[in-house]
Amino acid sequence: MGTLKAKDILERLGVSTHGGSGDALESVNPTTGAPQGRIRALTRAEYDQRVETGLRKFDEWRLRPAPRRGELVRSLGELLRQHKELLGELVSLETGKIRAEGIGEVQEMIDICDFAVGLSRQLHGLTIASERPCHRLMEQWHPLGPVGIVTAFNFPVAVWSWNAALAAVCGDVCLWKPSPLTPLCSVAVQALCDRVAAEHDAAGVFSLVPGGAEPGGWMCDDARLPLVSFTGSIAIGRQVASRVASRLGRTLLELGGNNGAIVLEGADLELAVRAITFGAVGTAGQRCTTTRRLFVQRGIAAPLLDKLVAAYRTIRIGDPLEEGVLMGPLVTATAVERFSAAVAAARAQGGEVRFGGRVLDRPGNFVEPTLIVAPRHDSFPIAWEETFAPILYVFEVADLEEALRAHNAVPQGLSSAIFTDSLRAAERFLSASGSDCGIANVNAGTSGAEIGGAFGGEKETGGGRESGSDAWKAYMRRQTSTVNWGRDLPLAQGIQFG
Repeated sequence: MGTLKAKDILERLGVSTHGGSGDALESVNPTTGAPQGRIRALTRAEYDQRVETGLRKFDEWRLRPAPRRGELVRSLGELLRQHKELLGELVSLETGKIRAEGIGEVQEMIDICDFAVGLSRQLHGLTIASERPCHRLMEQWHPLGPVGIVTAFNFPVAVWSWNAALAAVCGDVCLWKPSPLTPLCSVAVQALCDRVAAEHDAAGVFSLVPGGAEPGGWMCDDARLPLVSFTGSIAIGRQVASRVASRLGRTLLELGGNNGAIVLEGADLELAVRAITFGAVGTAGQRCTTTRRLFVQRGIAAPLLDKLVAAYRTIRIGDPLEEGVLMGPLVTATAVERFSAAVAAARAQGGEVRFGGRVLDRPGNFVEPTLIVAPRHDSFPIAWEETFAPILYVFEVADLEEALRAHNAVPQGLSSAIFTDSLRAAERFLSASGSDCGIANVNAGTSGAEIGGAFGGEKETGGGRESGSDAWKAYMRRQTSTVNWGRDLPLAQGIQFG
């Protein structure tokens, strides 16, 4: 299919506005800097109305059998399959991701729908041996309630699906506050949700709450929402955690990642270069799993850096929907300013730019992918920050022990990788004294997580888990139950009363 404009894609997807009557949220194409559509934010009254609609639906939805709830998610996945390319191109138009990554993000939504459909028949608890005769002790899981989902611009649809698909089969209803930078992606997905909801008598299971920071604050303070899932910066995540905790609510936090990769002598350098280049340059460095720090054993530092520079020279920068382009723009002009400030700080702190470092003189928010050879990690403070841009800091290390100390020193703990053919080194990296991140990969890059594994990190990354594995438990409430099927009333711990 040829490249379409955003308004053409919305028309093909059958989108009508899902906004409110508040301030305008304008979508700006980061490739051109031109406006490409707008919706309106909700007022507080409109927000309350959508929450109340969700609460009314929850009363019925939580009692609908989970496999029937799964039918709704199955239908959504089928609709996403039908419109994968359209929605993927819209993701590219709003975020600047290359077309392959935009379509890949929609595929991720399809995959999590498939996962959730299977999960709808496996929401199981435990049967526990009781110490009391004629007693059965069991653990079961019940729907939690309305879930607030706050997503970021860089994965404008996939992260919503990680939460919403699981929450829906768990019996919850979902209220989605998308990034104000990607309003068109959110209304497109909501239009598909409305279509399947109409087929399954499920109106109110998926609702959209567009706006800037204000609706996110309403969610944080809203006791009607027992769980708020937030994806974004560490600074805002702290505020979310504090506000939700003040009302004793739950949070799922997916915050910053300052991800490191280690390359040891004897590693497959061709493999490492491919993985590192995609990890550092994919999505123009705007993934929470982007590779930002590289620790290379001294004996192979020079040849590996040469190979990286050669790989970076082949990266074609431009319109993300154009065939052959491997890196699109940053999302906003402000992001470009942060890129320039980080490069300047790196130079001031003793870093040497080996490739890139420039803002491109053309329309849009384009910069060069950048390699910076850095001094010691503990004397290079810019590397301890997460700059959402394609900047990779390269450090020489003596051995794995030095690499691990530097790698684990930063406050973030999302994704990590090691490249080695040594079984001992790989197992050390994966051990309790190895990487301190929520994701640790051997001979694979820091980006590209699959939906089957729970996604999330440690330390200031937030500690939450979304997507696969047993992440579904976050969207349910646990109940321990005892059934006495005898005629006596023995007490636990052998207590005699009366």
